[in-house]
Amino acid sequence: MNILVTNDDGIHAEGLRCLVQHLKLKKSGRVTVVAPLLESSAMGHAITMDHPLRVEKVYDQGEFFGFGVSGTPADCVKLAIREILRDKPDWVLSGINRGENSAVNIIYSGTVSAATEAAILSCSAMAISLVNGVDASFDTAAVWSLRLWDQVRDKTLPQDTFLNVNVPALVSEKIKGIKVAVQGRSRFIEQFDKRVDPRGREYYWLAGDEMSKESLDHFDDKVLKDGYVSLTPLHCDLTNHGFLGALREWVNHGG
Repeated sequence: MNILVTNDDGIHAEGLRCLVQHLKLKKSGRVTVVAPLLESSAMGHAITMDHPLRVEKVYDQGEFFGFGVSGTPADCVKLAIREILRDKPDWVLSGINRGENSAVNIIYSGTVSAATEAAILSCSAMAISLVNGVDASFDTAAVWSLRLWDQVRDKTLPQDTFLNVNVPALVSEKIKGIKVAVQGRSRFIEQFDKRVDPRGREYYWLAGDEMSKESLDHFDDKVLKDGYVSLTPLHCDLTNHGFLGALREWVNHGG
């Protein structure tokens, strides 16, 4: 099995290194790392179009580790599949991200967007994230996410569909299990800290606290708070199919 590993925290990130280590210990297949050279968090699905992408071979203690790309997570997946890899990957694993990617965070996430790009290119993919907290452990996240992956790796996902996994910040023994969930509706209430630089120019620093609009048992963020690993199937089609009929009526009646 050919496995492509990427992320948005950068090729030197602890979470990615931990995931690769666990994959190799499991002897899951041929692992290739193609990830951003620098941190690219909250990039969403940005791609690079106005300047060249550069690729560097990255070494760890003298041994080749992977390819670092001067671009976004989506760039990394595109470049890996189209140019770097000899064979199309059977799976693309994106992570392990530092910080959860649930609810509205999914839209901003570079980790999730790397998996989205894989789905667009007809590859099975999983995005993996770890909630921040005192007991957060990348080893725990790797063990639980790969345990889950073992259950789905030989299955065929629906077209344009990928999996989003979040692991709570708990010691492994306190994690209650895995729950399939839907994307929640929590979001950040943005606040901007207005400041002045040494030259007297104003600038803004994004701040704010997360606030849940709703907290239903089947939402991914609620599942995490209840001590479970959340598993959410996502897909690339953003169409609100339930609204199509009403919208046609509006347009047909000139409303």
